[in-house]
Amino acid sequence: MKIVLIGGTGLIGSKTAARLRAKGHEVLAVSPSTGVNTITGEGLAQALAGADVVVDLANSPSWEDKAVLEFFETSSRNLLAAEAKAGVKHHIALSIVGTERLPENGYFRAKLAQEKLIKSSPIPYTIVHSTQFLEFLKGIADEATVGTVARLSPAAFQPIASDDVADAMADVALSKPLNGTIEIAGPERGHMHEIVARYLKAINDPRRVQADAHARYFGSELDDRSLVPGEGARLGKIDFADWFRQSQRPT
Repeated sequence: MKIVLIGGTGLIGSKTAARLRAKGHEVLAVSPSTGVNTITGEGLAQALAGADVVVDLANSPSWEDKAVLEFFETSSRNLLAAEAKAGVKHHIALSIVGTERLPENGYFRAKLAQEKLIKSSPIPYTIVHSTQFLEFLKGIADEATVGTVARLSPAAFQPIASDDVADAMADVALSKPLNGTIEIAGPERGHMHEIVARYLKAINDPRRVQADAHARYFGSELDDRSLVPGEGARLGKIDFADWFRQSQRPT
């Protein structure tokens, strides 16, 4: 089976590609750096020729509200049109748990717009809603930091390791389309400020984390439903301690 990974050279793409190749599938991992651009359309038709499955892992180079919306709408329209011409049988997209619950977050609004385009397309699809990656904990802390203090919400938080995300994406790529959405999350649920503080302590970062119920997460105040999945979510196997131990190994 030929599987094309859009944004396939990034964190999740490279790991998903390795898993699918290990199972004997023909995998084409593409991105603008490989000559395939979903915004301009460059190389799309050639990459999708003969493809059975397309996994969209592309991400916007800018998180500014207008730019990110334009990216996901343009990219998705071009990609879905090219897939229809190529006869692709399954379109898969990685999105975020809670896209519909945080309308003040421009990135979430853009992902929701992407999902609407996928659902209105004639191509069978599966949308994977993931919680935040453990690999992004430092970025979350950085965005919330003023001086030496990171002000973060105490809302429920259930981050997932990128290896667990890649396992899920590979499994979905080899499954029948759901024409629906599944949720994936890490095995441990806690409070955002506590999990980020645990990470900063583990890397000997001197910043102090302060819990603030009104602290905004990329523009939105959070509650205990905002970023965590509902019942029936697929939970990863890698907890914080195992992920941190693996992440500190020399590569």
